[in-house]
Amino acid sequence: MSLIVAARFTTFPAAEDAARRVITAGFVEEDVTLFFVNPSGQHGFETVTDANAREAPGGAEIGVTIGAVVGALVGVGVFAVFSPPLIVSLIATGVSAYVGSLLGAMVRTREASNEETRESGVLVAVHVSPDSQLDAARVLRDAGGAAIERATGRWQQGRWADFDPLKQPVPLNEFSEKHA
Repeated sequence: MSLIVAARFTTFPAAEDAARRVITAGFVEEDVTLFFVNPSGQHGFETVTDANAREAPGGAEIGVTIGAVVGALVGVGVFAVFSPPLIVSLIATGVSAYVGSLLGAMVRTREASNEETRESGVLVAVHVSPDSQLDAARVLRDAGGAAIERATGRWQQGRWADFDPLKQPVPLNEFSEKHA
């Protein structure tokens, strides 16, 4: 596996300028590439259009279970106090299960939306060594690069061959926006 440092740019001219700066800084041309990363949901091979929706089914299952239990308890309580027909207890259980499934799905979707995702833009990637990674990141940052990340992957024929736009980026802590 190769060590790769990458940064996002908003335009191709800005990314091309950054790539030239990286090469001028001493990196070989075969170790620098740039490519466009589509917005989330437009990568052509995703099975879920909303990355945050992946967690909803699990949340719905948990919510149904909790809602059914709460509904059954409420139904038993109502039945014991008021002696309504059995159908009222069953309806209370069903409604609680349904509401629980909605709440569970919403909670899990909200939790998933807090994950860091890779934004769209032009990515400049540089094949680096452990000794040169901070130099490459510095040049990319100085050229206006955002979301500077470190990755391991296959670098073949002058490009990042196994880039996965759905994989969560790993920020290069020394160059994250918080530290810049």
